[in-house]
Amino acid sequence: MTNDAALSSEAVAFADRIGELLTTIRSAEAELGALLVEIEQRGVMELFGYRSAARLLEHLADEPKPTVERLVKRARLVNPGRNLDGSPIPALAPATGVAARAGRLSDRMIDVITGVLAQVPVEHRLSAEANLLTFAEEAGHKQVAALGARILAHLAPDGTAPDDTEPSVPTRELFLRRKRTGIWELSGRFDDETGTRANTLLDALAERRTGDDGPDFRTTPQRYGDAFSDAVDLALDSPDLPMQAGERAHVMVAVSLEDLKSGVGKATLGDTGTMTAAEARVHACDAMIIPAVLGEKSEPLNLGRLRRLISAGLRRALFLRDRGCAFPGCHRPPRHCQGHHIRHVRHEARVYPIGGARPPTLDRHSGSVKLRAA
Repeated sequence: MTNDAALSSEAVAFADRIGELLTTIRSAEAELGALLVEIEQRGVMELFGYRSAARLLEHLADEPKPTVERLVKRARLVNPGRNLDGSPIPALAPATGVAARAGRLSDRMIDVITGVLAQVPVEHRLSAEANLLTFAEEAGHKQVAALGARILAHLAPDGTAPDDTEPSVPTRELFLRRKRTGIWELSGRFDDETGTRANTLLDALAERRTGDDGPDFRTTPQRYGDAFSDAVDLALDSPDLPMQAGERAHVMVAVSLEDLKSGVGKATLGDTGTMTAAEARVHACDAMIIPAVLGEKSEPLNLGRLRRLISAGLRRALFLRDRGCAFPGCHRPPRHCQGHHIRHVRHEARVYPIGGARPPTLDRHSGSVKLRAA
């Protein structure tokens, strides 16, 4: 016997042995699935104390949960079962179950056949299964899947009938929480339409801004973070924003008069947040201000009237004059800006201290008030 003949003989023997082992493995797995279906029908809780057959196999076989769940699901499709009242549940693919227990089908082949039969009308299911099994004796699962697609196209050439039910409620979930460090975390899930609209909005606001100081070196996450902040500002400035407790939605900032004047110290932001007094002083130029006098125990002794330093008329005049942000190199449009004093309000001779103040007037010559990006 030549070497080539000896190698060929060994290869055939190895291939035959592999086939025998695969048949044994597939047959044993199919019988295991049938046994698990039988245990489910008899009551896995009563017999073993487990909530499901999958949990039982997960413990006995020391296999991961997804693996055993796929095995049990596959077994239910090819083995008959019973309802709680004892009525029989016919198998989706009984002939496939017989071939599986004989060790002739791989798991992938079983999944392909049952996947096709689940879409075939009941009256054609028996003949379709026979055709698929006959072809599976000589072909692989990909070829059987192609045959299944042709069978479905022949039985339903126009596709699935349209659903006359009402459109489903879109998926929209948002989670926003504040950490103890003062950093807020945002996550969520949205339907395709909402996600596309949000992406379009943020894309427009996140464009790089090249100004007189040079190129924009912000990273992509930084630009989109700034874009989200800008989107929140635009929403809060919208006249269509719903009322909240009888007022427009707003964020309350509390800061002492001394800290507001000096810009040194902390201000309370909302319920639990904080910001520096310098930041509060910047926002105070274009905010609604209510001066309050508190006692030793923080009890309100006197509460002044609401006053906006930058009036609506002054804001419109600033829009007409400045046409956008007045900061060198910044080209944001007026709707992204707030009114601010070039020299702080406490340095303006024409502006009185907060409490009995009248709004500043627009001075075209000295330019005491300018639009600045929010």
